[in-house]
Amino acid sequence: MATVILVRHGRTTATATGLLAGRTAGVRLDEVGSKQAEAAAERLSGLVLARVVTSPLERCRQTTKALTSRQGDPPTPIRDKGLTECDYGRWQGSKLKDLAKEALWKTVQSQPSAVTFPEGESLRAMQERGVSAVRRHDTQVEAEHGAGAVWVAVSHGDVIKSILADALGTHLDLFQRIQVDPASISIIRYTDSRPYVLAVNTHEGRLDWLKPPPAEEGDSDGDDGAEQGAQIGGGAGPLPAEPADASRTTP
Repeated sequence: MATVILVRHGRTTATATGLLAGRTAGVRLDEVGSKQAEAAAERLSGLVLARVVTSPLERCRQTTKALTSRQGDPPTPIRDKGLTECDYGRWQGSKLKDLAKEALWKTVQSQPSAVTFPEGESLRAMQERGVSAVRRHDTQVEAEHGAGAVWVAVSHGDVIKSILADALGTHLDLFQRIQVDPASISIIRYTDSRPYVLAVNTHEGRLDWLKPPPAEEGDSDGDDGAEQGAQIGGGAGPLPAEPADASRTTP
């Protein structure tokens, strides 16, 4: 089973000032956002990424560039519109404090599955395309690289929240209970039986523990079949990661 690492783009000039950027062109990472992206890249630097997929918007492409810069032989990033930001329609470019006065705002918070933004997209459609994109790439990655492969999807806050809600079996109306900060990392592992959410909205710690275990004799991919069901009692978890200096490859 492959593992997808969901990375939200770093902070932008819009998020720092309370603007709903949406799909506005030219929204870039600010200084803080660039540092956040570099920190996320360091966390991933001990992994060999089988695939990197990004929203086409500039802030995600900048974050993706930071992530791949720490890879010895990174795959060429794939742009996928399925991971792009929600189309907020007429709300795009407005201040959040002004949008909070709109009648639709209460529905966005309490029943997002019923929301279609004025001249824009519904949150349900956003979730459907985001989940579809992630599952499609995950299936391809496992078919091409085998169980144990790790890949990255770089996207936006609401999109990632909706993907996590789906993986958790949570109705879209509850997705506002999930927090996804700029440059945070969340992790999902899809299996034939169900998805497993390994992490949500994390900011610290290297991810070397996601490396697949060495294949045993007669097992070409190192997969022990544990994904067939949840472990009663919680399971043993991954082995401790090696110290950072021992896990890095000298360029």
